[in-house]
Amino acid sequence: MHINSHFAVGIIIASILNYYFAFKLYEFLLIVFFSFICDFDVLFTKFAKDNNHRMLITHSIIPGIVIIVLGVIFNWIALIISGLSYSIHIIIDTFDWGTNFFYFTKKQVGLKLLISEEEFNHISQYLAKYKNPQSFFDKKYYGNLICLSTEVLIFIGMILFIIKFALNYIIIVIIYPFFLTFHLVRHFNLKKNESN
Repeated sequence: MHINSHFAVGIIIASILNYYFAFKLYEFLLIVFFSFICDFDVLFTKFAKDNNHRMLITHSIIPGIVIIVLGVIFNWIALIISGLSYSIHIIIDTFDWGTNFFYFTKKQVGLKLLISEEEFNHISQYLAKYKNPQSFFDKKYYGNLICLSTEVLIFIGMILFIIKFALNYIIIVIIYPFFLTFHLVRHFNLKKNESN
């Protein structure tokens, strides 16, 4: 799932729980922040097994557990929920491509709905068919109606839940188009590069 959708999931979580806990702005933002921050590990892809950022410790359940434990130690509900928000990101990522969920096993686990077992086991052969290896993943993602429909439904959910439970924080939603634009520009650039 793309960063814009993880951001939207964070808003949904923070909005619903805002009804019960009346978060301060910084707490609301903290929960949202932890819903997408682990995707910035793409900056460290070169250190990952097979250059796959989802093999880094940041795409395992470990950071989420650490954040939850810190929240319990400091008795801060917003930090506990931030850890849950982070963990939900990791769980969601097991559905499309899989993640190194337990980290120490160094195995990508999950349903991996966007990649067949054949493709997964022989990924280098499939990536070699493209000018830019990222085009393989991009094509699979944007060619999947379920992924695209899920993104639309999550966006709608984000709008509905923030209006219903956290209207005073609705301004935060203006960040969503920046993340969406990033992915769309990247998608069209990859597509253009492959067609040239």
